[in-house]
Amino acid sequence: MVRRFSIQLFAVFIASFMMVSLVKAGEVEVLHWWTSGGEAKSVAVLKGLLEKEGHVWKDMAVAGGAGANAMTVLKTRAVSGNPPTAAQVKGPQIQDWADEGLLTNLDPVAKQEKWDDMVPKVVADIMKYEGHYVAVPVNVHRINWMWCNPEVFKKAGAQIPKTWEEFEASAKKIKEAGFIPVAFGGQAWQEATVFESIVVGQGGAEFYKKAFVDVDPKALNSSTMIKALDTFKMVKSYTDKDAPGRDWNLATGMVIKGDAAMQFMGDWAKGEFLAAGKKPGEDFVAMPVPESAGTFLFNIDSFIMFEVKDKESQKAQSAMARLILGETFQEVFNVNKGSIPVRSGIPTANFDSVALQSMDDFKEAAAKGTLHPSMAHEMAVSPAVRGAFFDVITNFYNSNMTAEKAAAEFVNAAAAAM
Repeated sequence: MVRRFSIQLFAVFIASFMMVSLVKAGEVEVLHWWTSGGEAKSVAVLKGLLEKEGHVWKDMAVAGGAGANAMTVLKTRAVSGNPPTAAQVKGPQIQDWADEGLLTNLDPVAKQEKWDDMVPKVVADIMKYEGHYVAVPVNVHRINWMWCNPEVFKKAGAQIPKTWEEFEASAKKIKEAGFIPVAFGGQAWQEATVFESIVVGQGGAEFYKKAFVDVDPKALNSSTMIKALDTFKMVKSYTDKDAPGRDWNLATGMVIKGDAAMQFMGDWAKGEFLAAGKKPGEDFVAMPVPESAGTFLFNIDSFIMFEVKDKESQKAQSAMARLILGETFQEVFNVNKGSIPVRSGIPTANFDSVALQSMDDFKEAAAKGTLHPSMAHEMAVSPAVRGAFFDVITNFYNSNMTAEKAAAEFVNAAAAAM
């Protein structure tokens, strides 16, 4: 795994941190990037729960960049020897921080609250370092969703597809009827989001794991990967000329307005439909991306906790970790954000039909071993490998590169990044 920071920089941090602690007693300084309406309200709930127990919450919200700006701030703070008490970090980056010995051990609260009994093992493993909890998960987003406007399908005389063969047949009818079959945003992360969903559909859960979690060269350069790449280019033929550079929410708006029939996007897209007053099952339909039913690609937000000396601050950290996986916050936060609870045992009355389906699918996939982390959303591989994969996907999608060459490039790019 490529290290994000140098050992020398962290040596400076450790020395500084041993000499001085700027955290007030009982205070948690929390770095996060949840600044939108629903997210901000949810963070306020967590803050209120913590303060009700007598602790102090110091908010450090960093907007923009889908977390990239927050990570820049976090690195700067860490190098200066003054990290926040808690920071929103996810995926393999958790391991990078823990590998430097900077994170506190959350096992005491995890054992007390029985996290291992309520969180799927594949999720818990991401939160652990050398068998010990160093991070706490917040929520689950499903990546491999297809969002459809049923009225557009009806006008075009097309059926909502469950297979890629059905997709192509329906897309042709939709295009002939004067609609855009697929609302698409030509940005690297969106291209990777769609592509990994195609891969898991055509290759299956085990193939996806070999390719985009284990980074197996035989899977990356295979006939299955070539087939997925060809399908990806086929999907492109049913997007519109203005797709390059389009933000994801604008693409969702095309489906909402009835200009486009469908979009492949994670379940944060649901928030756009709901904000527009649309009802699931009536005004819009959510289904797994063709041929990917039964597999659940996930993106999970989480918090790491840095080592602090002050006893009261340690208590505040433990309380924050406990409250994040508590029933109250899990319900309120996920209802507002459009995601689903990461733990079991949460009341379902306030969740919509899409969330309920996602909860059932999440539970089933965890039991069957078809629950896998998203490569596109920083859950599966190191940032360097992810970036290398993005380059191949984007270059292939926006050029005349053959699928065979792109599959071979996956292997070369991964080897260079590891």
